Amino acid sequence: MDIVVIGLLLGGTYALMALGLQLQYGVARIMNLATGEVLVAGSFGAFWFYTAANVSPYFSLVVVMPLAFALNWAIYRVVLQPLVSRAKSRGHHDIDSILATFGLAFIFVGVMSAIFGGNFFNYAYFARPFEIFGNSYGLNRIAAFGASVVLCAALYVWLTKTRMGLNLRAVAVNPGAAALVGINVAWASAFAFAMGGAVTAAGGAVLSTFLTFDASIGVLFTLKALVIVIMGGVGDIRGTVAAAFILGLAETTVAFLIDPGLTLAATYVLFILILLLKPEGLFGRRAA
Repeated sequence: MDIVVIGLLLGGTYALMALGLQLQYGVARIMNLATGEVLVAGSFGAFWFYTAANVSPYFSLVVVMPLAFALNWAIYRVVLQPLVSRAKSRGHHDIDSILATFGLAFIFVGVMSAIFGGNFFNYAYFARPFEIFGNSYGLNRIAAFGASVVLCAALYVWLTKTRMGLNLRAVAVNPGAAALVGINVAWASAFAFAMGGAVTAAGGAVLSTFLTFDASIGVLFTLKALVIVIMGGVGDIRGTVAAAFILGLAETTVAFLIDPGLTLAATYVLFILILLLKPEGLFGRRAA
């Protein structure tokens, strides 16, 4: 029972982390290798609000998410859109965006290290036991799971029930056809990239309530987000959520039954199997 409960709690927070990258890659077609650094920046933001101003990490989302949105909008407009515009093919576009965001990741790490130093950070928020089925679990993890579910559900409803969400989904399916029906593809891509950054930063704020982090840990979250997005299928929100829960359960199972040090290895074994057996992802559709 512990494996299932902890795996589901972990998967819920992973889902929120990966949905930001899903928006950026699925809609804006930017494989953002700095997504983990944006997540860590969100963690530092929540940490600062809680320790300096005694503001709940969840209330800090009101500030953290708009700031992350504005920062990612500026990054897309200033750095990435010129690369998109000049790319002669999808291959050139992918290579340029990967190299650019790889460089941005180092810039983020440098800035955060200069501001916060190289120490590890954590803080006690809801750090008390809570019983589920007779077993005790950290209330901070349960609260993080609940917040992730609410944010994921709100994002899904927004994408499926609003005109803006419909526009983003149309761009994700076929940018050329979307432009023919009057959708501003460049603006929609910038909006999706910025929204993805805001969601990723929210994931960082939520994770910070029970996770120890530092300025350089972002690469691990980038790799996990990539695994989840590709495992679930690019462009499929439901697939991303399902893949996040699968990964959470897989990591927890390995940590409990084998060795906690092998959780990352288990992640990539699962990833390699998906690439070999179903490269379009568990919930993606094979190209015609």
